Amino acid sequence: MHDRFLRACRREPVDVTPVWFMRQAGRYMAEYRALRTKHTLLDICRTPELALEVTLQPLRLGMDAAILFADILLPLEPMGAPFEFAKGEGPVIHSPVRSRADVERLRICDPEEGLGHVLEAVRLIRRELDGKTPLIGFAGAPFTIASYLIEGGKSSHYQLTKKMMWSEPELWAQLMHKVSEVVRLFLRAQVAAGAQAVQLFDSWVGSLAVEDYRAHVQPYVARILGDAMSLGVPVIHFGTGTSTLLEAQRDAGGTVIGVDWRIPIDEAWARIGHDRAVQGNLDPLLLLAPREVAVARAKDILRRVGGRPGHIFNLGHGIVPETPVETVQAVIEAVHAGV
Repeated sequence: MHDRFLRACRREPVDVTPVWFMRQAGRYMAEYRALRTKHTLLDICRTPELALEVTLQPLRLGMDAAILFADILLPLEPMGAPFEFAKGEGPVIHSPVRSRADVERLRICDPEEGLGHVLEAVRLIRRELDGKTPLIGFAGAPFTIASYLIEGGKSSHYQLTKKMMWSEPELWAQLMHKVSEVVRLFLRAQVAAGAQAVQLFDSWVGSLAVEDYRAHVQPYVARILGDAMSLGVPVIHFGTGTSTLLEAQRDAGGTVIGVDWRIPIDEAWARIGHDRAVQGNLDPLLLLAPREVAVARAKDILRRVGGRPGHIFNLGHGIVPETPVETVQAVIEAVHAGV
């Protein structure tokens, strides 16, 4: 197997630095845009054969891992919180969760029943990859999922979320318990279906102060990550805007800690501790810069890492739709070529 990604997760020596990109399958690729003229995003997520097709599309660019094509909000519907992607607005939750009755109506769903299509996609992708490239599964982290549920969609300040967390801590705990249990079971089911590594996406957790993270989020994240790590696969713990939370994230768990672009990777790794692997940390918007600028910044990340085992090259967040495919390929080739 082409396993340099898995070896790097375990901090074992590799021939070259492995690379994969968050949102590596998506709107920046012509073949994905062609598929989207016929199918909605949710159609693709809910149709295993289409999820397989999209997952495989970017591998021609030289990525060292495939990541399941899905969405972090997919567990919401089987939990009893249906949503849609509104044009120009992103996800819209039809009935936001803001009261005790709202929290109580949420179900802890069995992944095989409510998310069976995702697990079937995992099985199809593993068969198709045939041991050539490792497959990463994923789920949204409890704070990020809870913030979507409470806010009813995207938010700039997470005002309603923080208000519940501070003013109704018992209700917050009840919500976080339900969400985290769904996430824990979902990751476990993905590994059982064939995922060789999993990533927990805590996209919005950087909005929290350290004390709030430790008191109101870390215990739930720690349970999810500890359970996933007990399965013997690498577990990536990722968040954005987390320069102030790195030590708390490390304490919560994960084989690999994701680092965004707001902090130099060598400084972040020193704070996390070299007993963990790290993933990151190119600013995704650098892929819109002149190619030589993006390549130079990628090489600077490699220089800072200094060949220490345990680095997976990635972006600090997902590829944006306007990204030129040629720049993605140039950065991958530069990372594989080394400093």
